[in-house]
Amino acid sequence: MEKQRDLGIIPVQCIGSQMDVVEKRIFKDEAVARVKFGGIKERLLDVNNWGKYAGISAFRLMDTHGIRAERLAIKTDFIRIDIPGPGTHAGMGYDWVLIEDIEEIESEQERILYMRVRPCPHPLSGTHETAHFLKQDATSTFIVRQLGSYIYAEEHGRNEMPNIADGSFYDKGRNFVVGMAAKFGLSYPQWKSLVKGLLAD
Repeated sequence: MEKQRDLGIIPVQCIGSQMDVVEKRIFKDEAVARVKFGGIKERLLDVNNWGKYAGISAFRLMDTHGIRAERLAIKTDFIRIDIPGPGTHAGMGYDWVLIEDIEEIESEQERILYMRVRPCPHPLSGTHETAHFLKQDATSTFIVRQLGSYIYAEEHGRNEMPNIADGSFYDKGRNFVVGMAAKFGLSYPQWKSLVKGLLAD
């Protein structure tokens, strides 16, 4: 992971908890891996189909106007997350993250696509209240990378703290419960399923 840190892909861990989920597949040779990598990159950006792999929450890609987007993700899109149980009032029943960065990096040895998301307000709310169970300091960085005949799929959570500052009294209580559950690893199986699904045939 040090090379990724040097490139500034994964934010520095400062507060709260962190999570690192990594899966890998080895292919017959580098040529096969390069071909497979194109499809795996597309899966990462096909947010509307993440639920097929993650299995717990439902994900919906939304554009900058809060309208459903039936396409691959781009920077400044939003992801609306429907996790099991009641949602927040601030998020109008959902949790929301902003796609703050998407970038491809290629060198002689390695090819990388990463997407980083961050909790944000509901895009149509007109407020600054974070509509997510984690504070806005938190990030999730999703990475797929090809190194020789290996392809890796990864999720890296950083600076994860329950959002008990924004929203109604109900929202604060709900966010505390869900945020603490995530802190103790209950979100790990979801991201493990997702990264495994990205690499599946």
